[in-house]
Amino acid sequence: MNLAVIGSGYVGLVAAACFAETGNQVLCMDKDNEKIKKLKKGIIPIYEPGLHEIVERNFHQGRLQFTTNMKQTVEQSDVIFIAVGTPPDEDGSADLTHVLEVANSIGQLMNNPKIVVNKSTVPVGTASKVREAIQKETKFPVAVVSNPEFLKEGAAVEDFMYPDRVVIGTSDKQTAEVMQELYSPFVRTGNPIMIMDEISAELTKYAANSILATKISFMNEIANLCDRVGADVEKVRKGIGSDKRIGHSFIFPGVGYGGSCFPKDVKALISIGRKNHYDMRILKAVEAVNNDQKIYLLPKILKYYHNDLSGKTFTLWGLSFKPKTDDMREASSLEVISELKKHGAVVKAHDPVALSEARRLGLDSIIELYEDNYEAVRDSDGLILMTEWLEYREPNFQRLKSLLRKAVIFDGRNIYNPDKVRTLGFDYFAVGRP
Repeated sequence: MNLAVIGSGYVGLVAAACFAETGNQVLCMDKDNEKIKKLKKGIIPIYEPGLHEIVERNFHQGRLQFTTNMKQTVEQSDVIFIAVGTPPDEDGSADLTHVLEVANSIGQLMNNPKIVVNKSTVPVGTASKVREAIQKETKFPVAVVSNPEFLKEGAAVEDFMYPDRVVIGTSDKQTAEVMQELYSPFVRTGNPIMIMDEISAELTKYAANSILATKISFMNEIANLCDRVGADVEKVRKGIGSDKRIGHSFIFPGVGYGGSCFPKDVKALISIGRKNHYDMRILKAVEAVNNDQKIYLLPKILKYYHNDLSGKTFTLWGLSFKPKTDDMREASSLEVISELKKHGAVVKAHDPVALSEARRLGLDSIIELYEDNYEAVRDSDGLILMTEWLEYREPNFQRLKSLLRKAVIFDGRNIYNPDKVRTLGFDYFAVGRP
């Protein structure tokens, strides 16, 4: 098929590359000229395992092209995916400005009937707004589909190529058949393609992310209670995770969730409820717990240093909101850094892939960034583990101890064995572990 993907961020670039991988001709369009220039040179603007190889392969084989030309994009494509940003407004609702701008442009440039697919995460009712915006500008018929993505940063290519399910929101039978054909190479193992109405598809994405966020916040509440009663949350986690109705996913306690999806989608679903005169009480609590959880280690740090951090130096291992990504949006590390600086501390940090992003955000003007995780620890008064990167899981503890001014670890992801670390001479503090 001749496809277009408008937007070259996490969702758009992954979708464009993966569709090209299955033999489609794909135009990936973005109005950011510098980004498109870099993509043509093989420079990928995001860190995502496996993405560079698949983009490079399909670009050189001619199936994947990059452009800033909207007219070319619309005219040469039969199916157009909208994958632009939907940032939160002040009230938490998703801002559809970019989506509707694209819809207007598509309508003005249409040269024949098109299928337009909302790949961006959008509120309930967006499909009808996009359809209306396009139809105002053209005499050609258009079918608008809601096709939410379910990609995990750090595993986005694998998630796209081998999806648990594909959700397609359309009430038009012929359009559904086209979309099923497009996605058929990705579900050969039998995972379902679910056809539903547009509104249900739009709500499915928000509901999925919100229930996962709920599991995280609930488990963090249990961990916080464990700290108070003397239970070990790791034992509790295993105990409840063995129940098939609960499962082991998303019940790892820590210092909260971040990224581009969970915080934004929880806020958006709360906003959707408010606009429809329904109070999303559970999700409000989920959000409140997560906001507090991001700095859960701080009281432990303050208590350990008798409420005086002035002149103390701390090293953070991990800046990205999760492993296998350089994304620092809503990352807990940012909150911890802010709080440490407020208390007069010096902060140093290491991350395997997010240092460039940290510099882009201007973080290097307020903290020290290190390319080597051990050098980052040298002469620090404590190590704070923020992101559970694999390379942090089995460090040389004796080397760590020799480099630290004070042998203490504040583990925000519970990746170390408390007995082992304490036996090696460290003071050790985690989340929900005695």
